[in-house]
Amino acid sequence: MSKPKVTPCMIAADEKGNIYDDPRLLMVCSRGGEWSLPRPDELIPLPPESELFLLPGRGAVGFNPENGLVECADQTAVGAFVAPGYTVSAHPAYKKRTGAALLPLFAYGAVGFAEGRFFACARRVDTDPRQQFAHIAASRIEHNARRLLRQYPRNRLVQHIITNCVFRYSCPAARNFALGRYEAPLPTQQACNARCAGCISARDDASPLSTTPQCRLSFKPDVSELVEIMRLHGQREARPIYSFGQGCEGEPLMDVELLAQSITRFRETGGRGTINCNTNGGLTRAVIRLAEAGLTSLRISLNSARGAVYRRYYRPVNYSFEDVAASARVARDRNVFVSLNLLFFPGITDTEDELEALTRFVTENGVSMIQWRNLNIDPEWYVSLLNGVSGASPSMGLTAFMKRLKKLCPWLRYGYFNPWLEEKADIPAPCP
Repeated sequence: MSKPKVTPCMIAADEKGNIYDDPRLLMVCSRGGEWSLPRPDELIPLPPESELFLLPGRGAVGFNPENGLVECADQTAVGAFVAPGYTVSAHPAYKKRTGAALLPLFAYGAVGFAEGRFFACARRVDTDPRQQFAHIAASRIEHNARRLLRQYPRNRLVQHIITNCVFRYSCPAARNFALGRYEAPLPTQQACNARCAGCISARDDASPLSTTPQCRLSFKPDVSELVEIMRLHGQREARPIYSFGQGCEGEPLMDVELLAQSITRFRETGGRGTINCNTNGGLTRAVIRLAEAGLTSLRISLNSARGAVYRRYYRPVNYSFEDVAASARVARDRNVFVSLNLLFFPGITDTEDELEALTRFVTENGVSMIQWRNLNIDPEWYVSLLNGVSGASPSMGLTAFMKRLKKLCPWLRYGYFNPWLEEKADIPAPCP
């Protein structure tokens, strides 16, 4: 006999922030502003190390199965910030009240309650435990971090990663650096050639956002500081990854010589491991320079493979969407492993229009991997930003979208994190 389907009920928060369930009403989710009940294939128990967020100025919404009506509660709506390694497949449905401020720049997953636990609309896309810290004592991280501060007092980048990223923001990449494992962050750049509506490290003067989740790097490190960190990380991690381009900086390709010289010096002295660059991909000549210097992998961030949708969010300065595609091609031509950091947004990304465009982008530009990341933004604001350019094709859901894309592009690797590829990667993507 088959197990009955889970049917979570609505959850809401009172004025003191206490979260409770309402057994009369079923959980309702939103995809691109369209409300529905969750799909059976997307409900999972809320993963460990996830968080619940209150959504101020927004009333919780639930479906009443007795009268077939959607009801809005007086209590506050609740969303889930799902742990790394998972991609949100639906947003919480809510009724926005007059005067409600924009939500901070986080990803808000639909969440409900059933069988004594919380359920979220999400899918696990990577089993790598890279950003799981529940089993690691906070004291161990702090001890390691303070030891690095003492050992490298003159390395400004070590000081920044520890004092700003570990102690101030609890950045997962920075905490891993303190622990000497996985991927070392290498922020280098203050400026950026995009003006992303949802930039997490710098606020545009015209932005309606009151603040950003973190602050940008305040100095430019030199080659010796970068290479020192790379050597340190390579001594402590058996499969080291070094990544230029972090959330606390601008666009790393804007000073490509700094990156190229660091890669060259590191490799000349026997440095091993995967050297990666996270980028918006707008500077194609810079990508060529890094490939020639010995870059292993390139991760290009996109919110969409449709130029009009891309431009509305990224608002590029002195580069085009066509430049982004060209950067992927020239990297693949030079045996660099190309990933897309796909900022997934339910109801916008998982549509027929996007599937067609993404299939074409992946095929024509030599993309080997999709990293299914969540777009951190107020859902209603994002929909309004794309008014008139996102199309009207219906959502097929994250699971169906991933399956269909894989069938069309069978070489694609799926995940969430930058992969370890040794010094030179095996490239599964066909040459453009």
